[in-house]
Amino acid sequence: MSTITVRLNKEEETFFKNYAQIQGQSLSSLFKRALETVIEDEYDLKLYKQSFQEYLENSETLSHADFKKELGFE
Repeated sequence: MSTITVRLNKEEETFFKNYAQIQGQSLSSLFKRALETVIEDEYDLKLYKQSFQEYLENSETLSHADFKKELGFE
């Protein structure tokens, strides 16, 4: 396991420590969860943009009923 140093000024340290305490988490857990959330959000946005671009390039859609027929469920 590695250790990473994050430099905080006094206000940031107080703010983050108080929030971590309110949440019942360590600072380490708080920072890891926050970074994970940012990465997931950016990845989701990237996938959305790619999917939307694909939709714009080929916006053919099917109704639910037509889709079921196409799959042989009707």
